[in-house]
Amino acid sequence: MTSPKPNNLGGNDPAALLPTAGQVRTLADLVEHAEFYAGFCMRMSGSLPPTLFIIGADGSHVLSPERLTNLPDKNFFADVARLFCIGHDARLVVMASEAWAVLPKPGEPLDPMKPPSESPDRQEIVLVIGEERGAQKGVVLPIIRAKSGEFERFGANQALEFDSMKGRFAQFLSAEQPSAEQRAEAINLLRAIGIEPKPQTISPRTAKYRM
Repeated sequence: MTSPKPNNLGGNDPAALLPTAGQVRTLADLVEHAEFYAGFCMRMSGSLPPTLFIIGADGSHVLSPERLTNLPDKNFFADVARLFCIGHDARLVVMASEAWAVLPKPGEPLDPMKPPSESPDRQEIVLVIGEERGAQKGVVLPIIRAKSGEFERFGANQALEFDSMKGRFAQFLSAEQPSAEQRAEAINLLRAIGIEPKPQTISPRTAKYRM
């Protein structure tokens, strides 16, 4: 796995489509732009790498590993993301990723505990989960592909309603706003594994620090 690549939204990276922190005023704004980004990636390459959008005290950031193929990689990414949110005093966070899911029928809640692998009705989706302190917002984008397998379009958006989304890729924000000391400690831990708030590639297998 290539570790998460912090991106300050510059250059020709498609993440540059994300507006600046001043243009994103609400969680709904950031979720909307994550949906737009997901559509851009799907149209350009037919896939969406797991991507975390962060609006923090010092501006906008994107974390995106090239792939998450095993449990250690997923845990590493999740831990780096939480440290990044602390270090940059994140106030809005949105995670967008491809997944398989069994979508509920109209009027029924989504059952996140039901393994899609056990259902013939599973669907390929993009899952967008956003959070700010005190609120969460989720959207499911069903992926529709042509017979050739190429991405064609998204189906109708389905809003997720939940009181508290839990899991590896949820609750990236700390319960309380981090102090200056906590932010500095998080930045130092990130630097210890070679991660700075700029585009770069770091291998978790050679990192000095394991979370």
